[in-house]
Amino acid sequence: MTNSLAIYQRQLLMRRSVAQLLDRRIAGGPVAAVRVLLAVQAQDRSAWRLALRARVDGITAADVNRALTEDRTLIVAWLNRGTLHLVCSEDYPWLWGLTAPTQGVSNLRRLAQMGLSPDDVDRGVGLIARALATEGPLGRPHLRDRLAAEGIRTEGQATIHLLFAAVRRGVAVLGPVVDGEHAFAHAREWLGGRVTPPPLIGERLIGERREVALAELARRYLRGHGPATDRDLARWSGLPLRDARFGLRAIAGELVELEGGLIDLADRRPSAFELEARSVSETLPPRLLPAFDPCLLGWTEREPFLRRVDETRAIPAGGGMFRPVATVNGVVAATWGIRRQGDRVAVRLDPFEPLDSEAAAAIAAEVADVARFEGRRLAR
Repeated sequence: MTNSLAIYQRQLLMRRSVAQLLDRRIAGGPVAAVRVLLAVQAQDRSAWRLALRARVDGITAADVNRALTEDRTLIVAWLNRGTLHLVCSEDYPWLWGLTAPTQGVSNLRRLAQMGLSPDDVDRGVGLIARALATEGPLGRPHLRDRLAAEGIRTEGQATIHLLFAAVRRGVAVLGPVVDGEHAFAHAREWLGGRVTPPPLIGERLIGERREVALAELARRYLRGHGPATDRDLARWSGLPLRDARFGLRAIAGELVELEGGLIDLADRRPSAFELEARSVSETLPPRLLPAFDPCLLGWTEREPFLRRVDETRAIPAGGGMFRPVATVNGVVAATWGIRRQGDRVAVRLDPFEPLDSEAAAAIAAEVADVARFEGRRLAR
């Protein structure tokens, strides 16, 4: 793991420019942030939207919905680690080609545990494909009804795992927001000519194409998360360590080795030296980061961004949940929660230690920006 200032820079919580190293947020809309981060964990819709708010200047939740629904420049699918991730449409085919094959055995095992045979799964995925191709985007309840009408089991988690199977086979993605809910769309129909080169969805990456994709994965991961290690890349992507190492070797000429086994893109080496030389007294802008934020998921080690003594407060025992956190000077200093009711939103802050007046005022400004982003008023 690298120092907190470097984390802020890489994760777009600040960015370096010639005139001002501590720039607040980037411009360019939600797609600009996702393109740099490559993939943002997205099983919690409100959380990943807030992850973009923390990184992009002046956007709103409506801007994110527009990118998903009208522009079709962002989509969500089960990718890294078999978990829902938000990615740019242009990056989806090759990321799918790398990650989908790793998920097949576990997906079929879970479906079998729910009483669905391989033939049942084939029928279910085929029905989902036909429904999305002929009717357009549909929400999960509508797809569940169509599966049940054909005698396919939908009880418990069966529907979601069938949808997972449809995404894994290149049939479906989570594309548009319809009536406030994220709907599934037919992958090829939805993306159409919006990805370049032509979509490879449904085609396995083998041979040279797979090697090129692994190199791109390594390069793009480091662009948004470096400095890091090969194990960081493997864990983040869900791919075997040998694949992570292959991708890094493929771009070895673009890399520089740093202390502690860290590697980074060589074209950022000067800024790494500058970061080390900066005074520790210089403060970083505070941020309210949502649950499952990339800053908590991008590396195997989280110190000093999250102090070990505070880790269980942000990541409860078991490690499956990542709470929303607030940072002060680049270090997690609190957890927080949000409650939405009608056109109002309330935010509760639970600091690990009392905040000084300056930090409290800065966090209050972040709270106000959360309300602005969601188009709501702060509850008093």
